[in-house]
Amino acid sequence: MVIIIHNNGCVMELDKMDEDDWKYHGEGNKSLVVSHSQHSHVLRLLKYPAGNAEHPPQTTEQAFRDIQNIVDFNKNIMKPLLGERYVHHGEAVKLPLDFVRQLSLKVQPERPESRCDKVMDTFSGCALCLPNLTQMPSCHISQHRPPLCIEIKPKCGFLPFSRHVSKEIKHKVCRFCMHQHFKLANGEWKRMSRYCPLDLFSGNKQRMCFAIKHLLQEPQNNFKIFKNGELIYSCKEDVDLNGLAQHLKPYFHPGNGLMNGHQPGKAAMNELIQVICSALLSSGDSNRAGEPRKGLPLEGRGHCEANGLYRDMLRNGNHYLPKDCVLSKILQVQMLDSLDIEGLYPLYKRVEQYLEEFPKERGRLQIDGPYNENFLEKIQNCPSEDDGSIDYAIGKVHQYRVAMTAKDCSVMITLAPCEEDELLEPNLETQPSKRRFTYSVSILDLDPKPYENILQQHKRDAKIVNYYLRSQQEAAVAGLYLEREQEDCTLMFHPV
Repeated sequence: MVIIIHNNGCVMELDKMDEDDWKYHGEGNKSLVVSHSQHSHVLRLLKYPAGNAEHPPQTTEQAFRDIQNIVDFNKNIMKPLLGERYVHHGEAVKLPLDFVRQLSLKVQPERPESRCDKVMDTFSGCALCLPNLTQMPSCHISQHRPPLCIEIKPKCGFLPFSRHVSKEIKHKVCRFCMHQHFKLANGEWKRMSRYCPLDLFSGNKQRMCFAIKHLLQEPQNNFKIFKNGELIYSCKEDVDLNGLAQHLKPYFHPGNGLMNGHQPGKAAMNELIQVICSALLSSGDSNRAGEPRKGLPLEGRGHCEANGLYRDMLRNGNHYLPKDCVLSKILQVQMLDSLDIEGLYPLYKRVEQYLEEFPKERGRLQIDGPYNENFLEKIQNCPSEDDGSIDYAIGKVHQYRVAMTAKDCSVMITLAPCEEDELLEPNLETQPSKRRFTYSVSILDLDPKPYENILQQHKRDAKIVNYYLRSQQEAAVAGLYLEREQEDCTLMFHPV
């Protein structure tokens, strides 16, 4: 049997699958990814808790339906909302079980210890086949300067504007910055990130560069860099910026002399930040990259008060995200969450009560899919005002679920150096080195968020906000105590 991967033209012969042709690529909470050593595609396989290793929690048919749901959601919902050129929906495939079991044994030693509480699904043989977005197979690849790929999880780019928000702090401090305090207290991270999504989504190049710089300094799970498909930079105990600078020098500043007073490594890092910013603002047309055409204005989104940027930078002009750039597309979908979880939760309870009375209606309401044109229509044609109906409630619930997917997506920016005699489109030029790169921008991690998660998200939101308010109050009290202590310790000198 032969499966053709339409996204990049690769062909995979299922009866000739060899685990030695595949290598560990990475994993998230729900799935593990392996990449082919020669062809530009990856396989994404489901995971489940290690306690279920002997007894899988679902049948082969259910596993395949889960994979197909992801494909349909990407193809029929996220692609129309985010744009054809950004979304790659992939294909659901069934793999030989012997191959999957051997592959699981091969990749196990390479998996991070923190991810080993779950095991790879070796029972169903179901997987999602996608193009390897860390590669650029269509262009000439330099042996000394293979493609670079930057993966960013931008997170939520706006402050809630809903009248249902009960705590004023949510209108002032973004969810990401509040969540940092909560994660630090729970030991999830040892250091706090200074990255703020509102800077990245601001359309202000100076603020965007600050945001990317902070991602570089503290990547956590939100920033990765690949070279020729291999992960070279991510969240580790000790972030090695000097090591990264050595990887970047051949791309931006191959010489050893100073550039504009900067060491080559620092100059290369600055140019990487520039080119990432330009790619995020680009509409795909080299001549219009980052041009402030009519798009989403900064007004109404404001700035995060937890942000340490200077006030004059925050007030410096009215900035826009170009209409068709990847950040603008993501932000538009995120803002489908117009009620905030606090306004959405009563509608969720309305749906729950309706399903208790009419359980057979679950299919018509498309709680578990199918993700087709009807589902998209429920999102796009939901009334703006609550008329008390179940159709309004389910429309808002589905809008919220789609918005949550956009808040948790990843952006992949793949860069390949242009040789002096070639000018590939689209391309970006860095300053001051005048290096040119052809590039592609894609969005991935677009799985549908389960309807059942809404209850948990409501509880988590309250925990994060309440912890942040408590920590700020404690910090204020501690600051006042220190101030008084300093006053009490003032030494008085009298003439003798």
